[in-house]
Amino acid sequence: MSNENDKKWFEKKISRRDFLKKAGIAGAGVAIGASGASGILAKMINGTSGQLIGNEEISFYGEHQSGIATPVQKNVYFAVLDLRSIELEEIKQMFKDWTDYTEKLMSGELVAPELKNHLLPPVDTGETVGLNPYRLTVTFGISPTFLDKLKLDSKKLLEFKDLPHFPRDQIKDKYKGGDICIQACADDAQVAFHAVRNLVRKGRSLIDLKWTQSGFLPIGNGKETPRNLFGFKDGTENPKNENDFKNVVWYDKDNWLKNGTYLIVRRIQMHLETWDRTNLQEQENTFGRYKESGAPFGEKDEFATIDIEKKGSDGKPVIPIDSHVYLAKKAGTKICRRAFSYSNGIDEISGQFDAGLLFLCFQKDPEQFIKIQNSLGNEDKLNEYITHVGTGIFACFGGVKKGEYIGQKLFE
Repeated sequence: MSNENDKKWFEKKISRRDFLKKAGIAGAGVAIGASGASGILAKMINGTSGQLIGNEEISFYGEHQSGIATPVQKNVYFAVLDLRSIELEEIKQMFKDWTDYTEKLMSGELVAPELKNHLLPPVDTGETVGLNPYRLTVTFGISPTFLDKLKLDSKKLLEFKDLPHFPRDQIKDKYKGGDICIQACADDAQVAFHAVRNLVRKGRSLIDLKWTQSGFLPIGNGKETPRNLFGFKDGTENPKNENDFKNVVWYDKDNWLKNGTYLIVRRIQMHLETWDRTNLQEQENTFGRYKESGAPFGEKDEFATIDIEKKGSDGKPVIPIDSHVYLAKKAGTKICRRAFSYSNGIDEISGQFDAGLLFLCFQKDPEQFIKIQNSLGNEDKLNEYITHVGTGIFACFGGVKKGEYIGQKLFE
């Protein structure tokens, strides 16, 4: 490639996807420098491109929103928004604009071409130029107050209401409520943040940020259940197949939420210093699982059926009756967990780590989560090491087809 051609290629305004395609064609003959493509090219040259994370593009369109049944990614950026405008037509247009943006973001494109007038701010903030989509998914939900503020009384659903107060809740005002949630997940943290940043920027005259939280997961090769900050596997009991999701997650009544689901978020502070002083036997008794294998007590396989009625030779339950596993199983219902760990530096009051779990779960009826949380109640031994400080419930719309927009069945 000549120097003149090099210059023309770099000066051309191209999408993230086109950038990657051209980088792949150019191979070792192009000096990418410090851009995100340099690592990609290095792996291609070394013959390890199959090990790249995020080279799978996930479709924006489908029967359900992405980011729910999608295999979990490494990073999340979760945002809760308040409505500034209560004009229905303005909010409807915002969701139409978000539909256009999200389709482009998940395809690895800029949300808009670069402006010819360089005296104006760019439409796309630009921090993902040179990156692929990294399996980006964007999931939208609305809260009960969204319907109240927009006077959509005819669209209210009986079960869709604020969560009750649970035993030991210490919910902070800044981490509760809100009207809209956006969950962006990707195998690259900057890609997830970029998505939320640009969506919020597009609607900035109509919405305000209430609270946000980034999170991470050690998914490794994608074959192991991720571990939380206590070192235990988290999400073993999740739905495993399409039929499980149909029974546990997807809302199937014939109204605006059909093919959607309910999202519940809990921001859970984990008291790591206290946990780290706890002996291994007590840690395992707290969960009712072996730490290394993730198997429930009395079993060898992580995915073995949990039998809370099983007794040991001493006649006592094999799984402690105050363990997290025992009490969750006792509730007799299931949810789909999609939790991420977080670390926010130092807690100003305690001087300890401000770290924990951004607990996200999906279910076809909020009562599924409520039953489990009430079963855990005051009895869960895990309560000694955690504090619930944030909460929220959101209805996540069904998926969209080409030509439709997010939330269309609600607004029309």
